[in-house]
Amino acid sequence: MNETPEAGPPDGGPKASAHGAEDRAGWACPVPPGHPAAALLTGHAVRTRCAAVTDHVAAGASGLFTWHPERIPAVADYVATTIRQRYPDLNVPYHSRWRHFESGGPGEKRDRWQILCERGGLSGESDREERARIGIDLVIPSVLLDAGAGPGWRYRDPASDLSLTRSEGLGVASFDLFARGGFSAESGQPLRADAERLRRIDASTIATAFQVAQHNPLVGLEGRAGLLRRLGEVAQATPAVFGTPARLGNLYDYLKAHAVDGQIEAGYVLTTLLVALGPVWPGRISLEGVSLGDCWRHPACTDGLVPFHKLTQWLTYSLLEPLEDAGLKVTGLEALTGLPEYRNGGLLFDFELMVPRDPGFAAATHTVDEPVIVEWRALTVTGLDLVAASVREALGLSAADFPLARVLEGGTWAAGRRIAAKRRPGGPPPFEIDSDGTVF
Repeated sequence: MNETPEAGPPDGGPKASAHGAEDRAGWACPVPPGHPAAALLTGHAVRTRCAAVTDHVAAGASGLFTWHPERIPAVADYVATTIRQRYPDLNVPYHSRWRHFESGGPGEKRDRWQILCERGGLSGESDREERARIGIDLVIPSVLLDAGAGPGWRYRDPASDLSLTRSEGLGVASFDLFARGGFSAESGQPLRADAERLRRIDASTIATAFQVAQHNPLVGLEGRAGLLRRLGEVAQATPAVFGTPARLGNLYDYLKAHAVDGQIEAGYVLTTLLVALGPVWPGRISLEGVSLGDCWRHPACTDGLVPFHKLTQWLTYSLLEPLEDAGLKVTGLEALTGLPEYRNGGLLFDFELMVPRDPGFAAATHTVDEPVIVEWRALTVTGLDLVAASVREALGLSAADFPLARVLEGGTWAAGRRIAAKRRPGGPPPFEIDSDGTVF
């Protein structure tokens, strides 16, 4: 079993490596051992706190939503049908940022990652570990840039002349920026993400790379650039995880050093990211000096705090493939939860698994800290677990064969987009959330 990061490194700490992933400053992560915030920086906290909110709503104690679990079978049937249409052999990949890097024309995929590796001479068996570092270098900034783009933005892929929107457009735009060396501080080595370069990224850099113009606005431009700058600052201040000089890909060496018999637990990866990258997120709610990130207030919990950690869990899902490609087996995927955002949550909302008591709810624009949005997100986390169990039953698959990461991809996220397209012209979510580019 991997030791949790808040307890400090195991005896000997992370091993020194030629790539800089060395514990030069002791346990340098920003959450001290035994800090009360540590209990909220886990997937278990997300699941149990969201369950408490669901119980509150199911008991009729909420003035915001009613809960209708009898509609789970209808949602599951719709999701199972979506999975069979998209993956007739049921060989569903993980839900991760890597799917967006594959975006092509209708029904097509473009393996941009494979092309990039071939061009860089990194396709061989001996290149597995460096390929993993590069994959991590790519995917961390890309996930942080993945908040909703807004309805008016699109990205024209120079390689294919395709016009891509939403997450696919954001994914390809960030991929292209990375491939051009946009995150590298090393001359002649474009395929890196170095803290020194990330610390200097500004909104104009993102605007140019993402083709932002008056007629092509991108929601949360300043927020995205601010996240990348803080990412660079935090990585540079955390040599225990990111090495010296700080490079995001050194996270691979850190996780490898903490693996047991070549295995690393998904919950350990998530908590490592939550602890190491916690200061990246804008200051919202803090507990004894530690920012809790994507954590919000709701009266159903004893201390009033409900964590979601949506983008960090999305990042954890997105690290599975580079880690496994390098030979690390990631176990315990059930420790991660569903992602409470507008596609998964929109699916459950559209199927009236949760119904707002206010008939004008969907017509208004909401903020992420409103109790009604916190409640909807919590119900989404619980609802996704219930839907996943029912989907597996419909498909005749076990949780081991078809973990939540595959249900989401197959899956609830695609089904959310599908039902949105049927319900509303252009397929927008069922209601609007005012986002600063750092939550969804």
